[in-house]
Amino acid sequence: MTTQQKQSCMFVGIDVHKDTHTAVGISPYGEKLFEITVGNYQNDFETLDLKVKEHRGVLSPYIGLEDVRGYGERLAGYLYEKYPLYHVPSILVDRARQNATHPEKSDSLDALGVAKVMIQSIDTLLPYTISQESEKAKQLKEISIDREDLVLERTRLKNQVYTLLYRIYNTKYEQKFKDPFSLKALRFWRNAKPKCDPFLLKTMKRKVRRLLDIHTEVSELEKDMEKLLENNYTIQTASGCGVVLASTIVGEIGDISRFTSPGALSKYAGCSPRERSSGKKTRHVKSRSGNRRLNCAFHRMALAQISRMGNDRARAYFKRKISEGKSKSQALVCLRRQMVNIIWMMLKHKTIYRNA
Repeated sequence: MTTQQKQSCMFVGIDVHKDTHTAVGISPYGEKLFEITVGNYQNDFETLDLKVKEHRGVLSPYIGLEDVRGYGERLAGYLYEKYPLYHVPSILVDRARQNATHPEKSDSLDALGVAKVMIQSIDTLLPYTISQESEKAKQLKEISIDREDLVLERTRLKNQVYTLLYRIYNTKYEQKFKDPFSLKALRFWRNAKPKCDPFLLKTMKRKVRRLLDIHTEVSELEKDMEKLLENNYTIQTASGCGVVLASTIVGEIGDISRFTSPGALSKYAGCSPRERSSGKKTRHVKSRSGNRRLNCAFHRMALAQISRMGNDRARAYFKRKISEGKSKSQALVCLRRQMVNIIWMMLKHKTIYRNA
């Protein structure tokens, strides 16, 4: 958006909460036009809509929300069909506040901060979209996060059960099963009646029952992932990209139309190196920002490419980067960037992965 185009815009920042939302509208020059606090129901949204129309005049409203998935989901859905809508990450507002001479925080100041970020960075903000693809991606993201939480809980329980098995069976439990946490083993521990402290046995069986429940829940979530991915995405045809990894990538990307190029997606995922230059010296360093869940997913996908089950072209690319003088870590970053290009093309054009 050019400076001339911004002069005909009104920027409305909204700080969302569970019960109320605070909106502040400003002119393209930063002049405060209005402030209003509304509830989280349909009639409250209509009040906000009337307030925006009352002050818009000849200006075109552009609206930004700090949260479009949680407390702001209903409001975002209402405003989507009426105005251009953007998601303004709260970290951008926080950075601007911390750089102020006297940092203060309130709902009004947060909403004003959202509006000011829009003036400065509207070209770099992702527009909020509602489409069949974005809704499926949203569901995949929620399922993926639920699965991650269950896997973390399962890991904690396994460590606890390891200790309990040792206290009950000493080292003999290792002789009963090669994998003490297989389904067969868990069912055995659940029904076993060893001679030991009743408290230890009861505690162990309670945790084993929870492990069995988690196994069932994780299986159900993975089946839901498969159903959502089926007939909608081709990303699973890429080597090293299974159901779980594909769900994470699609869930974090959302609607691929938000990203106009592979470079935009790479920057969003934190896969693009940052330039650090001063005087005659120029160098590039690994980015620590961006969507870290998506960054991690691309990293895992890149690792899969150079594994024994990966593909020859990726391994050849990896070795070529090392021969150019890059370290293995730097070569992997380059490969990860290439995977971003591939995924963008596959999602954008709905093509399958071609290893040729």
